[in-house]
Amino acid sequence: MREFPAATSPHLPPRASVPALMYRVLAALVPGAALATWQFGWGVPVQILLAALLAVTAEAAMVALRRRPVRRALADGSVLVTAALLALALPPYVPWWLTTVAALAAVVLGKHLYGGLGFNPFNPAMVGYVVVLIAFPRELTHWPAPAALAAGPDLATTLAVVFGGGTLPDALTAATPLDHVRTGLSMNRTLAELRADPVMGRLAGTGWEWVALGHLAGGLWLVWRRVADWRIPLGFAAGLGLPALIAWGLDPDVHPSPLFHLLSGGAMLGAFFIATDPVTASTTPRGRLIFGAGAGLVTFLVRGFGGYPDGVAFGVLLMNMAAPALDQLTRPRAFGERR
Repeated sequence: MREFPAATSPHLPPRASVPALMYRVLAALVPGAALATWQFGWGVPVQILLAALLAVTAEAAMVALRRRPVRRALADGSVLVTAALLALALPPYVPWWLTTVAALAAVVLGKHLYGGLGFNPFNPAMVGYVVVLIAFPRELTHWPAPAALAAGPDLATTLAVVFGGGTLPDALTAATPLDHVRTGLSMNRTLAELRADPVMGRLAGTGWEWVALGHLAGGLWLVWRRVADWRIPLGFAAGLGLPALIAWGLDPDVHPSPLFHLLSGGAMLGAFFIATDPVTASTTPRGRLIFGAGAGLVTFLVRGFGGYPDGVAFGVLLMNMAAPALDQLTRPRAFGERR
């Protein structure tokens, strides 16, 4: 009998390991993080390093308490992804204790309370973010002005603000575009009037447009490398953009355009990096489309009618709860199985 080399056998293509996937996600976050640093100053890398240190410490402590190999748990890179996403979602100059609360909530409550990586039903970074958003809403409104409107603080001032209990001068702070629109509409100003304000920029806010485009570029690279499934970002864009398009068409003086919604706040970060979490998202093809569309729709509803300027975190967490049902309802039919 003729023998064939093992390389010709019909093996399934190898899948990338968990560390490889996580470090690719970290690499894809670099463009958005770099542009955020350019626009908002030293607070961005300081918060990323602080969140990473806190998250790694909390991860090591929890793994040790569970009597699992600490080095193996830290080497997979998942806790660094959680820390980076959390830090990019927080305002760059929040005090260290708020970042600590958020990081501990993300790792302890969002991840290890359910058994660690692979068992958590909710995205850990969004758990940490929502905890501090609900507990300390005032602190999460203090965003710095982008580089085009004010020169950011130097590194010494940044460290004094984050670790010394200081605050940014009023001249260096500015409302986010979503906050600005929300406040302006409540004062009976039209969007045409609001667009004349410097903070609004050309499409979705001065500075914020660049950060969103950075996350978009990194997210498209993840899709190209098949780290993220394209269905979730597409569903998210449709769930957020289509209702925004309808509302904008009905009354453009009150409802922002779809481009504003897609390029402002955390929409691009949420669509490509948070909603695509393979552990907490739906796993079926149709389920992923519905999952993304649901997260985008909730984001639109919170922005337009809720009590918070942005709703990405709430959209992702609500769809995390729906993911098991989506997997069950959209399970592909096996060959030969009757419907």
